[in-house]
Amino acid sequence: MNPTRREFLSSLAVATIASQSQSKSLRLGGPVFLKSDDPIELAREHRRLGYSAAYCPNVRLSETDKLKAIEKAFAAENVVIAEVGAWRNMLEADAQKRRENMGYIIERLAIAEAVNARNCVNIGGSFNPKQWDGPDPRNVTKEFFDATVENCRKVIDAVKPKRTKFTIEMMGWSLPNSPDSYVQLFKAVNRPAFGVHVDICNIINSPDRFYRSGDLIAETFRKLGQWVCSCHAKDLAGRNVHFIETIPGRGGVDYRAYLRGIMQYAPDAPLMLEHLSKPEEYEEGKEYIKHIANELGIRTA
Repeated sequence: MNPTRREFLSSLAVATIASQSQSKSLRLGGPVFLKSDDPIELAREHRRLGYSAAYCPNVRLSETDKLKAIEKAFAAENVVIAEVGAWRNMLEADAQKRRENMGYIIERLAIAEAVNARNCVNIGGSFNPKQWDGPDPRNVTKEFFDATVENCRKVIDAVKPKRTKFTIEMMGWSLPNSPDSYVQLFKAVNRPAFGVHVDICNIINSPDRFYRSGDLIAETFRKLGQWVCSCHAKDLAGRNVHFIETIPGRGGVDYRAYLRGIMQYAPDAPLMLEHLSKPEEYEEGKEYIKHIANELGIRTA
């Protein structure tokens, strides 16, 4: 029987991704639970677990020798440092706390530059007075957008990174909350050191996006892929009138579309497992993603 148009396009996409994967491998990463502060031991533990990407180990900017040791140890194991988290509210209402938050974020970007991380990631923050990342009607306004543009410029201009990027994670309750709003933010910030971080689950905020996650993923990478520095891996399951995070493979996120998008548009971007509670859950998520990758002909580094 002749294949349908949908079947033909699907097989063509798989063949294209498989061809591209001959020169690029998906870099998969996640937390490790080894009780050690030694960069060499930590880098080797990532490799033992089958990871080729990592979250940056705990380190302060003042620890210059340790920063150098982290970069050297992880490079020796061919494990890229995907990201340095800078989870602080850039829109904190209290002026003194906001200055402290901005100082912390600037330091985290400087750490990312020092260890040659792919990016330093934060969210835009929130006007919510009680929860730093909570919902607030003003989080989807021009006021929020303009303040986020200004804050991103301040952070980048304070560090002037050459090797890493500063990125903002998309969120369901604040800007950027879609591929188009991230394109607008990217252009408005207008700094070479500004990039894109993708967490698809964060912008699945409606049944339409949940049931058509493959379309949302394809749009995201088509519009943003050239600027993507790293991605987060988790899954979502519907419950009553909201969504809960779960282990990759146990929810409804289209991981075939996710891996295709990464490999086609952002093949250097690591995919980082997050928000799971114990090693067994990370192992399950890792094996599911590797299974899907193998199914698509994508190598994992």
